[in-house]
Amino acid sequence: MQRVVVDPVGATALNGTSAALVLVTLGLYTLILTCVHAARKPLPPDSVERVVYRNAQRFAGGYLILEDFDYGSRELLGRVQHAIDRIFGSRVNAMGMLDSVRNAVMLPAEEWEIARLLTKLSALRARHHNLARGGRTPEVAAAMAPLERALAASEAAVVARVEALERYARHVADADRALGAQGQIDALLAHLPEYEQLVAETGAARFSAPEIGHLSEDAAQLQRALRDSARSAHEAFRYLDRPSLG
Repeated sequence: MQRVVVDPVGATALNGTSAALVLVTLGLYTLILTCVHAARKPLPPDSVERVVYRNAQRFAGGYLILEDFDYGSRELLGRVQHAIDRIFGSRVNAMGMLDSVRNAVMLPAEEWEIARLLTKLSALRARHHNLARGGRTPEVAAAMAPLERALAASEAAVVARVEALERYARHVADADRALGAQGQIDALLAHLPEYEQLVAETGAARFSAPEIGHLSEDAAQLQRALRDSARSAHEAFRYLDRPSLG
């Protein structure tokens, strides 16, 4: 389920309670207000309905809701939010193996910027469709062709940003898998002396020693893989430092 997108800069002006109310109920505030006006009953100033209404008015332009996006844009926004959720939910992020502070600042900003561009694309696509609805003469088609190319190029640029964010999420997932595998190998290594003692007591050392020795090699390889995965995630993150597209 897609969430309301809030401008991370404007959202800093919200206190925790108000922010939660806007995020949870903003998509329904119109319905709530309709019911309130229909009932014609005064409400206390601290009621949920009035708090939501005040914040909706105060931060108009600082949030986007599902109705701001057409179908294609909703699909792209869902991909963005899924990628960000995977990054924030990763073990390597929670353990500080990524730049978690930078993630907390840059990822919401990137979500907002992509969402903002998608709403512009949605509005322009709808307008373009309406203009073309009455049929096209050759002259109209020629005039609209550059606009269609501009729309296509802009959409491709936004899709590229979405795909870059998804690549970052995949690198983070790779690092998470390497971390999990390393934990399993470390657990095996902790019991290695017991295995070594067993094979020594049974006289099977000449058969088992080489295989057990591979555990240390596997652990070293996994540590390298984990470092490489974390480094790849950092590299994938760098694209967020580029200037925003207008």
